[in-house]
Amino acid sequence: MPIGPLKQHLLKKISEACREAFQHAAGEMEIGFPPDLQLGHFAAGCFPLAKALRRSPAEIAKTIAAGIAPDDVVQTAAAAGPYINFTLHPRRLFGEVVAEIASAEDRYGDARTGEGRRVMVEYLSPNTNKPLHLGHLRNAALGMAVSRMLAAVGHPVVKSILINDRGVHICKSMLAWERFAHGATPQSAGVKGDHFVGKWYVRYAVESERDPSLETAIQEMLLKWEAGDPQTLALWRRMNQWVYDGFAETYRSFGMRFDVFYYESETYKLGKDVIAAGLQQGVFARDERGNTLFHLPEKDFGLEKNGLTKRVTVLRPDGTSLYITQDIGTAIRKVTEHSLDASVYVVGSEQEHHFKCLFAILRALGYAWAPNCHHLSYGMVYLPEGKMKSREGKVVDADDLIAAMIELAEEEIRRRDPEQRLSEGEIRRRAEVIGVGAIKYYLLRVRPAQSINFDPAESISFDGFTGPYCQYAYARIFGILEKAGRRGLTEQKADCGLLGNLEELLLLKMLIQFPEELASGVAEHNPARVAVHVFNTARAFNQFYNKHAVIQAENPALAAARLALIRATAAVLKRGLALLGIGVLENM
Repeated sequence: MPIGPLKQHLLKKISEACREAFQHAAGEMEIGFPPDLQLGHFAAGCFPLAKALRRSPAEIAKTIAAGIAPDDVVQTAAAAGPYINFTLHPRRLFGEVVAEIASAEDRYGDARTGEGRRVMVEYLSPNTNKPLHLGHLRNAALGMAVSRMLAAVGHPVVKSILINDRGVHICKSMLAWERFAHGATPQSAGVKGDHFVGKWYVRYAVESERDPSLETAIQEMLLKWEAGDPQTLALWRRMNQWVYDGFAETYRSFGMRFDVFYYESETYKLGKDVIAAGLQQGVFARDERGNTLFHLPEKDFGLEKNGLTKRVTVLRPDGTSLYITQDIGTAIRKVTEHSLDASVYVVGSEQEHHFKCLFAILRALGYAWAPNCHHLSYGMVYLPEGKMKSREGKVVDADDLIAAMIELAEEEIRRRDPEQRLSEGEIRRRAEVIGVGAIKYYLLRVRPAQSINFDPAESISFDGFTGPYCQYAYARIFGILEKAGRRGLTEQKADCGLLGNLEELLLLKMLIQFPEELASGVAEHNPARVAVHVFNTARAFNQFYNKHAVIQAENPALAAARLALIRATAAVLKRGLALLGIGVLENM
C-alpha cells in the first residue's frame, strides 16, 4: 500500500466515522502533516464540515477521532483542536514508503497527469554574432529542468531552440571580418568559433565609431542578404557555422539537448499570410499611416491614459514584418509540425509584454491551443563585481564561467585529497560534475521571476544551500551503504517497524513529499520547488545521521532498517538532482 493508498485509507476511516456519528459524508478533506510530527504522522482538518454540520471544527474532530478504531494501518487517532491526528504503525508507514521508492527506482514521483498532452519547450534563443553568456545559462537550466519535469508527469516533450541568425547585428560581425580579419579563421586563430565571431562583432563597434560610413555598408550588406546575393550568403553561412560549432561545445559542457532547431532566417517571413487573413476577418485593422494593428483587450491590458484602446503593430505600412509577426507564424508552425497541445517559451522578463500580446493575438485568431501557451519569464543574473573576468567587460561569458567553476571544484577536490590518491582524470571528471552542477543548482534554487546575484564561491561550497551540499549527501549515503556491504550488513527483509524517532520521521516526511513538490513545480513551471526540496532532504538526512548511528546501530536489525531508509533517501536525492540536470558522484 504506497503512500497514496495509505492516505486514502485514512480518508475512508474518517468518512466511515463521520457517517456513523453525523449521518453525513466527510466530503472534500485533505490529509497532510501536523506542524509537529510528535503529535502524529498525518493530520486532517475538519473545517470543510463545519458549515454543513453546524458544529465547530474542534467538536467535529473530537467526535470523528473517537469513532476511529485502530487497525493494521492506524495505531491511534486523536483530536487536537480542529484536527484529527493519526499515528500509523511504523512497519506500515516506513515500510510502504521505502518499498514504493525501491520499486520505482529512478522514476519515483512520476505521474501520468500529462499523458497524451504534447508540449514544446523553447529555450536559449541565442544570436549568431556572439557567444553564450550567464543569462543564457539560466535560460538553459530552466528550459532543461522544466522539460524533464513535464516529461516526468507524462507529457511528451519537444525541446526546441530558435536561433537568431539574421539581421543587422549578424551583418556587423560579417562586415568586420570581411574588412579586418585578413582571412583568419577560428582554426588559424586557435579560438572557439562563437568567440571568434563575437570578436568581430566587438571590432565593428570600435571601427564604426571611427568610421560612420560603415553603417551605410551594413545596410547594403543586409539588402544583399535579403536579395539572395550568393557571395553574401556564402559568407553568412560560413560564419554562422563557426558559431554553431562553438555553440555545440557549450551545449555539451552544460548538458543542453534540443529536438528541433528553428532559425530566424527561415521564420522571419512567417505570419504575414495569417495577418492578411485576420485583417479580412476583422481581427486586425489598419491605422491612418498604413500600419496593421491589433487592439489589445481592455480586460487584460487596460486603456491608454487618454481612454483609447491600447494597440500593437503587427505589420509596417510597407508590409515588412516585426518580431511579433514572425512569432505569430512560428507559433502556428510549431503546433502544425509537432501536433502540440501547449507551448512554453523560456524568455527573460523584459519580454513579458511581448508574449502577453502574442498570446492575446493567437486567442483572437481562434486557435484552441492558444490558452495553453505560457511565457516562463525569468529575472536577470548578475555576477558580483571583481569575482570573475568577462571577455567583453559587461557580459559574463558562459564558457569562462563553466571553466572557472570546474577549476574551483578541482581546487576543492585537491584540498580534500591531501595524499593525492585520485588520478588527474578522476579529478577532472568529478570537478565537471560538481562545477556544472553548482551553476545549475544556484540558478534553479530560486523562483524564476527572482533576479540572482551569482556568487561562484558560495555556489561551489559543500556547506549551505548549494548543489555540492546535495551531491555530498548522496555520496555520503553511498559510502555508508558501501561500507555496510563490506561488513555483511544488508537492508534486505529490513523490519521498518524499528524506525520511528523524530529524525527518522522528519526524513521520511521529505521522501513522502517529493512527488507533491514535483507536481507543484510542474504546475508552476518552477524547478525551485524540486531544488529546495532536494536541499531539505539532504539536510534532513544529515540531521538524522549526525544524531543516529547506522552501521553502528544498537543491533543488526535496526541497522538494516536504517540502511533501507537511507537507500530510499539516496534514490530521492538522485532523482531530484537528475530532474534539475545535475549528476551525482558516489565519492566526493
